Amino acid sequence: MRGQAPFWIDPNDSSFRFPHAELALSEPDGLLAVGGSLHPQRLLSAYPNGIFPWYNKDQPILWWSPDPRAVLYPQHLKVSRSLRKVIKKAKFHVTADREFEQVMVQCAQPRGTEPGTWITPEMLYAYLQLHQMGYAHSIECWHEEKLVGGLYGIAIGKVFFGESMFSRMDNASKVALYHLTQYLIDRDFQLIDCQVSSPHLMSLGSELIPRQQFLQHLDQFCSAPTHARTWQADLLDCNLDDNHG
Repeated sequence: MRGQAPFWIDPNDSSFRFPHAELALSEPDGLLAVGGSLHPQRLLSAYPNGIFPWYNKDQPILWWSPDPRAVLYPQHLKVSRSLRKVIKKAKFHVTADREFEQVMVQCAQPRGTEPGTWITPEMLYAYLQLHQMGYAHSIECWHEEKLVGGLYGIAIGKVFFGESMFSRMDNASKVALYHLTQYLIDRDFQLIDCQVSSPHLMSLGSELIPRQQFLQHLDQFCSAPTHARTWQADLLDCNLDDNHG
């Protein structure tokens, strides 16, 4: 039976437990709980349970679990003909975990008519802690030694929980996503969590699945050992996989 969400989480609660994700409100977008903290252990408790924080600087911490959930199975990434050409030309130099903080800072920049960002200083500090612990990772795209695109997220078990991406040149974030999928496939990752759907993500091969199915995936894939460490710095050894298309 659906509970009376959103639930209140005491910021001083040291158990780091959450109500079950299935208790989230249907509207808007699966709001589950309010409050708590961005302590690393709370974040590491949230993601395997299908929950993530998303809020503006003038709001309390809001915790979400949308239904349906946007996901990308790494082997299902769609690589267009034009993107395939960009990858083959090696227009960008691609690295991992070289500039995690700068990737977050770039992702936090206003986009188009959007007035602000949900990547607050508090969020930046929290995910930098996770990065230092070996759980949060970034993929960077460089052009002439300038950071022009990238993405970041959390790796737990065999799941990569994507958080945000940015692009300062055409195709830069797409190239970053391609190299991420190759890195994950090579290491037997099974799923990329995209959280909320968008036309851009759908064009790249993401799909919507019921929350219940997503939680079943997490039960299975997050139970695998997590190798909390820095990822290799250079991803140029990733070759174009003809299975993508």
